[in-house]
Amino acid sequence: MASVSPSRRDRAVLSGVVFAVLFAQVLLYPGIPDLVVALGGTPAAWDGDVGAILDAGKWFLTAEFVGFVLCAGLWGAFSDATGARTPLIVAGAAVGAGGYLTLAVVPTVASMPYSGVLAIRFFQGAATIGAFSLSITTLMDLEGGGGRNMGAAGLAIGAGTALGSPIGGVLYGVGPFVPLYAAAVVLGAAGLLATRATDRAPTPTHRTPAAVVRGLRGQPSLTVPFAFGFVDRMTAGFFALVGTVYFQSTFDLDPGATGIVLGAFFVPFALLQYPLGRLSDRIGRVIPVAAGSLLYGFAVIGVYYAPTAPGAGSVMVVVGILGALVAPATMALVSDLAAPQERGVAMGGFNVFGSLGFLAGIVGGATVAGAFGFQAAFFAVGFAEIAIAIVLFPVLLQLDMPAGLGESIGGE
Repeated sequence: MASVSPSRRDRAVLSGVVFAVLFAQVLLYPGIPDLVVALGGTPAAWDGDVGAILDAGKWFLTAEFVGFVLCAGLWGAFSDATGARTPLIVAGAAVGAGGYLTLAVVPTVASMPYSGVLAIRFFQGAATIGAFSLSITTLMDLEGGGGRNMGAAGLAIGAGTALGSPIGGVLYGVGPFVPLYAAAVVLGAAGLLATRATDRAPTPTHRTPAAVVRGLRGQPSLTVPFAFGFVDRMTAGFFALVGTVYFQSTFDLDPGATGIVLGAFFVPFALLQYPLGRLSDRIGRVIPVAAGSLLYGFAVIGVYYAPTAPGAGSVMVVVGILGALVAPATMALVSDLAAPQERGVAMGGFNVFGSLGFLAGIVGGATVAGAFGFQAAFFAVGFAEIAIAIVLFPVLLQLDMPAGLGESIGGE
């Protein structure tokens, strides 16, 4: 029997960690209205009050992503400066699991204001982003092609979200805190799994984390994938809250059915990222990133015009396919452009912009939907994706890596 190469083993282990982080995160999304009520948010009951539930859910999701934004770059800079990845992944997963568990336990045993819940949520996010971002960075360190390795990361991201959404909907049927307990168990298991990965970080720079961050300023080309990452994640944040409330209020769906509609996006998004990531190694990044983003924006708008829940699910499938085309190629472009000794902070920067995008999707989407209605919110997010594809297309042409570069790196 042929033995599994270390690179393939590590690719599987690290992808498993990425999967666990996203699975745990998305478990909470289908029942956000119920969860924020159980945690003491406003309103005291759902009662069809779309504006109030958007406000309460907005801050619960925002607290986590503020932790992401403030700490993603710090984890990456510290990793690059010390030459360590795996121990930090383990630490981030362990502390993040503790955060989920605390969210589930504390409100049931003590009276806590909603602001306290949001503070716990912030620290949970600050820890979790370390496990997520550095797992992807370590995948970058593997040979085998940037598109292939980022396709593996994308497959894990998509699979975690695809399974997390419907399973989360089922768990909410048992109780509002059950998804939190499940998230704690899954993320704790991810920390144990991460101990099996080989630490492949380049030789430490022996610079301070601040110096590593300053070095990144000399690579302005990275702002292109950062910008695409911002807008792509903005649509994810939009669907996490505004999409969930839209589906429930428009089609009268419960959390389980909402999870199925969201899963219509996440399943193709998961299954197609690995092959489409490898495709970008062969044909370059321009077509997947630019053309994919353009079509993706129109598809997002199309979800609003679906007359029924099954129709919305069908359009979400198209959104998922196009998302799978864009996501791994965008992450691979970060790997193409970043120096090996600065990949940690580069991926941290990508995740900072992505998290800011997710926040914009949550806060901006909820604000627009509350003030102007769901149609305006869908148009705002969709046209943002279209605009970024058009505006940055000429710049992307100048940055694109030669087709086949990834395949020449190695076949592991």
